[in-house]
Amino acid sequence: MNEQKIALLTDSCADIAPALVRRYGIHVVPLKLVFADGEYADGIDITPSEVYRRLPQEIPKTTLPDGASVEAAFAAIKKAGYARVIALQLSSGLSGTYNLVRLIGEQTPGLEVAAFDTRSGSLGMGMTVLQVARWIEQGWTWDELLRAIPPLLRDTYPYFSVDTLEYLQKGGRIGKISAVAGTLLQIKPIISFTEDGELVNVAKVRGRKAAMQKLVQMAAAHVPRGVRFNLAVAHGDAPSELKEIRRMAQKALPDHAYFTEGEIDCTLGVYVGPHLLGAGVQLLERAIGAAGREN
Repeated sequence: MNEQKIALLTDSCADIAPALVRRYGIHVVPLKLVFADGEYADGIDITPSEVYRRLPQEIPKTTLPDGASVEAAFAAIKKAGYARVIALQLSSGLSGTYNLVRLIGEQTPGLEVAAFDTRSGSLGMGMTVLQVARWIEQGWTWDELLRAIPPLLRDTYPYFSVDTLEYLQKGGRIGKISAVAGTLLQIKPIISFTEDGELVNVAKVRGRKAAMQKLVQMAAAHVPRGVRFNLAVAHGDAPSELKEIRRMAQKALPDHAYFTEGEIDCTLGVYVGPHLLGAGVQLLERAIGAAGREN
């Protein structure tokens, strides 16, 4: 329990390693996947590798966390003695999870809940949750956190390379992404999030190696010299290539404040399909300044 009695709530699409969830006491509500043989809670009843193994035969439906699980999360937070909750949820451009959590939070007596639409997912969302967790641990006040989180979200830049747009198209999550022809030419689209949280393709390159280089290059372009920043990489069904993009990212951006890596969750894995790689940065200066902090 931190002195401020501030809890941190997110969902399974933040892709935070279980050890870090335990380390910071983060509360996580799972989204759901519905296959022909039943419903599964993301990261609890099914793993990403199991989802990728099943995708060629069946693309499941994905659904919001059920209201009962969100209510149970708030009840557990309240029972643990917390008075306030910061909720950081998957982009509203992809899911209604943010609105669900916000509404239930507003209706939960005895808790002050500040819900934020991250307009991101996976490593972008995870970097934000972990940075807020560090600030809570460092004793930042409620008001400082509320001032810092909006600029932190604006200064978070995740990029992903996908093998194909097939799964985004079939799942209806294509957002602002235009079709990229050239499967036989090994054209790899690079995607990110728009300001309103929808997916958009921002580049296309030929070949897997070039895609990894482009991911790192685009992330690094956001980092001015001397600015504090976080760095993250992620994979979906590509563990061996994660090692390579980690090496490339850390070589290009060696002065990061914090580095994290993760595996794409089941829900986003369904959206994008297998063999995803991601790299992203998060600038800290404006958020720290907005909070009135200098450290």
